[in-house]
Amino acid sequence: MTGPKLNEKSFVAGERSGTKATARYVRSSASKARAVLDLIRGLDVRSADEVLQFTDRHIARDVRKVLASAVANAVNNDDQDADELFVIACFADEGPTLKRFRPRARGRATRINKRSCHITVIVARMSDDRIAIIQARQERAGGATGRGRPQSSAASRRARVERSRQQAAGETDSTEEVLDAEIVDEEIDEVEESTDVLDTDAVDSEITESAEAPEADATDDDATAEAEATADETEEETAPEAEVAEDDTEIDVAAEGSASDEAESDEENQRADEEDQK
Repeated sequence: MTGPKLNEKSFVAGERSGTKATARYVRSSASKARAVLDLIRGLDVRSADEVLQFTDRHIARDVRKVLASAVANAVNNDDQDADELFVIACFADEGPTLKRFRPRARGRATRINKRSCHITVIVARMSDDRIAIIQARQERAGGATGRGRPQSSAASRRARVERSRQQAAGETDSTEEVLDAEIVDEEIDEVEESTDVLDTDAVDSEITESAEAPEADATDDDATAEAEATADETEEETAPEAEVAEDDTEIDVAAEGSASDEAESDEENQRADEEDQK
């Protein structure tokens, strides 16, 4: 067929627009394949692979294999960078149809068409402006795609696991810091409690000393009272003896006085008798 191949984005006859890969005789209709190919046309390789990965259509697996083959051809044969490729064109051509028949009612038969298709995916290098935009998006997302083929689910999973591990490590560090702070707080609380206990023990000792001091004073007062009582008793015991002695002295003095008085009276009587005799 002469002329440019417009479905391959070639606008000049004989021009080669990119690197392509084709899967022939795929056991699916071309209409079903075209519904999936419309989803990835114009996307970069990484985004196209993600779209195909999460598409529920059965034909999406075959299209994804064709896309990976086209990227591998571009990297190995044309020395292209997988991160700089995008789906420039993709289409599905009708293949041969297998005709089968199914028996129906009243002796009739119905034809069944088992269709096939040829899937073609063409990848090419993006413009510098678009590459810069995609790289900026990847940097903001914090991840980089694999080289040599579009990023697979395993690669994305590894990236997610690495990010989660880093976050877990940061959380463990923060939790360790929190635990250290809690341990320090607990130690401070224990020290404060010990000081409070010591203070309370000191206060209790002072209270007991103050409580014991009056008891000691009371015992001292009791001792002094007992000493005074014993002194009073001794004084009382010695006082009658002294009084008895004083009484004895008084009796002696009285006796002496009475004797002297009697002698004087006798002398006076004698004198009176003598005068009477005269």
